[in-house]
Amino acid sequence: MNLYRYDGTTEGLFSAIDHILRHEPDPQAIELKPQQQVLFDEGIYIASNAERAETVLRRFSSAYPESARQVMYCVFSEKSGMETSLLRYIHMVSLHGSRIEAYLTHPAVHDVHFLARKVTRETHRMKGLLRFVMLEDGSYLARMEPDFNIIQPLSQFFVRRLRTQEWFIYDVKRSLVSCWDRRKLEFGTLESFNAPKLADEEHRVQRMWRTFFRHVAIPERKNAALQRSFMPMKYWKYLVEKTVTR
Repeated sequence: MNLYRYDGTTEGLFSAIDHILRHEPDPQAIELKPQQQVLFDEGIYIASNAERAETVLRRFSSAYPESARQVMYCVFSEKSGMETSLLRYIHMVSLHGSRIEAYLTHPAVHDVHFLARKVTRETHRMKGLLRFVMLEDGSYLARMEPDFNIIQPLSQFFVRRLRTQEWFIYDVKRSLVSCWDRRKLEFGTLESFNAPKLADEEHRVQRMWRTFFRHVAIPERKNAALQRSFMPMKYWKYLVEKTVTR
């Protein structure tokens, strides 16, 4: 049997990959897919083991940090059908280590690197486009709806950037939220969201920012197409300078 199944979770994915790498003589010949909700499902099912998944991730990250980043960004993409490519990529890295760059034409290596680049690009873009607003209690909130599930790398970036502030990042599309309380970073989900009231100072700052944004540009050099290439319209919903003045 060359087909393995897992429960669809990240822990289940790495549990299955670890099992296959330890027990299959040729992981490149194996396919890995999520379990289907049917009575009779083909393939060998590997149960999720959080401890085992954490161990294999920690060891892989320690030995191959750059390749581990590629793998995690690929996972953040949430793209279906990438499990087999991830399995074969991790196997390739275990064989060739830092020389994996010499195998960019290998289908699994190409797939993982291509998708990781797309996720990296959006993460980098959101570092500049994410807008934090001050709430009445003095904490800050940023809302977003990215294409990929990038709340973890983005939150890690802002822990370093806004270490002395209390803030929340809310992924509206996935109902995910991260919270930094100046000491630790936590992640969770929200079943419902009621927009909190903004601080009076925030309203004043937003008015000033909109005024600045309107007047700083040189009309003769306006290039809407170029602006959209750097600031795509799909992100405008939460940009202060693009929203209607309250």
